[in-house]
Amino acid sequence: MTTLPPIDGGRARDLVGRFAGLPVLVVGDVMLDRFVVGRVTRISPEAPVPIVRFESEHTRLGGAANVAHNIAALGGRASLVGIVGQDAAAGTLRAQLAAAGIDAAGLVADAARPTTEKVRVVTERNQQVARIDYERDTDAGGEIEQALVAQVARLAGGARALLVSDYLKGAITRPVIEALLRAGTPLIVDPKIPHLACYAGATLVTPNHHEAEVATHFRIRTDADARQAARDFRTRAQCGGVLITRGEHGMWLSAETVEGSIPARAREVSDVTGAGDTVVATLALALAAGATSAEAAALANQAAGIVVGKFGPATLTAAELGASF
Repeated sequence: MTTLPPIDGGRARDLVGRFAGLPVLVVGDVMLDRFVVGRVTRISPEAPVPIVRFESEHTRLGGAANVAHNIAALGGRASLVGIVGQDAAAGTLRAQLAAAGIDAAGLVADAARPTTEKVRVVTERNQQVARIDYERDTDAGGEIEQALVAQVARLAGGARALLVSDYLKGAITRPVIEALLRAGTPLIVDPKIPHLACYAGATLVTPNHHEAEVATHFRIRTDADARQAARDFRTRAQCGGVLITRGEHGMWLSAETVEGSIPARAREVSDVTGAGDTVVATLALALAAGATSAEAAALANQAAGIVVGKFGPATLTAAELGASF
């Protein structure tokens, strides 16, 4: 099997140095991640569950909002299109987006659904005890879908790369994808398999190991399996290229002019939450900066290796990424 050659350090740093100010439009399911942190010292006498003594609480951007946050942290200029409710969580989300320097004017308010919010109860050692989800995940339609399409049409023309972050929470529909494709700009999709038919025409789709298996009905155990699954995925999705993320096994890239594996970067793993968001954000900026698909994948692989050493939906800076080569 083919292992793609590593990217030259000087070339990598040059590409990362071009990230500053590159405009990227992110379209997808925005979320708010709330963490309730406490100490566990005993089990409840009422039920066999731990009692968590509250110590602190904090929120972070999640889903497509975390993708946009990754782009901004890497120096890019992120714009965001998605759906929020008309609730307190939407206000918190907008405030955090503003603090991160992300253009949130493309958010569409839907009074019929709550802002998607995931509340995680965790211990002081970052062990998750429970999660509560506030959401309505029906696909957007009618006026809300039309508003999303209008925002895409307004913002896509000024972007150097377009990015879809699909979490099956309602923002991504075929008309929204078609509006992105009309811009004629490279389109990267972080997919969910029930929407596979929606992604036809995308430049690069980034399923994880499990998603690729589900889409192709093919078990992936070796590089040869990954190659076949990637080829089948490209055919089924009718997209230009596929990058399968395989955790500790690295990645497999299958595009029109290049194919091969990218070995994982050996690092201590703290939390894989949001690593896929970092991958697609880095891919988008790298392609906007003039990288080949293989170079973009190598940068994304390096970036993912850094963020999995951090807790929660984390980000990294261009300086961190450049210094790692």
